[in-house]
Amino acid sequence: MVKLRARCLLVGDPAVGKSALCHMFRSDGAHFQKNYSMTAGVELLVKSISIPETRDSVELYIFDSAGRETFVEACEKLWGQPSVLCLVFDVSSEPSFTSCGRWLERVRAHCPDSHIPGVLVGNKSDLSSRREVETSVALEWAQSQGLEYCETSTKEMENCEAPFLTLAQAFHASYQDRLQTIQNLT
Repeated sequence: MVKLRARCLLVGDPAVGKSALCHMFRSDGAHFQKNYSMTAGVELLVKSISIPETRDSVELYIFDSAGRETFVEACEKLWGQPSVLCLVFDVSSEPSFTSCGRWLERVRAHCPDSHIPGVLVGNKSDLSSRREVETSVALEWAQSQGLEYCETSTKEMENCEAPFLTLAQAFHASYQDRLQTIQNLT
């Protein structure tokens, strides 16, 4: 049994549902808070995830970063060296999706010598009548950037664990690859 710890960076534009997604994940979908105040810095949430078909777990230290441009520079100093990335946009907001490229550039510039596994999350899938970003478009962009893709609805408590499980599994797989490399050297 192995217990790993991973620093998960959560970024995206303001009001896309980053904090709501974190809180729903941490509370196992038990609590949807209708009113949030905008995150002004970085909020840290911690939750352990069991890796299916193993006895291993990954404890995710989720750094929920402010989306407002005025806070981003200060937040970057708190990011440290992320292990995994969760990039969130609102499926009913084309501008929040378009901003994902800028967010990804910013994270990659912050960690230039690292490959960081990541997932693109299309949140607010319950707003299907107001959808501006089609699933196929988001999926294609995510794949072109080397990211996984999933859609969630924190309001409807749908699929909120999926992005974090994907990230925990990617981090665990990376650990297993490094372990195998070390074992092959001996």
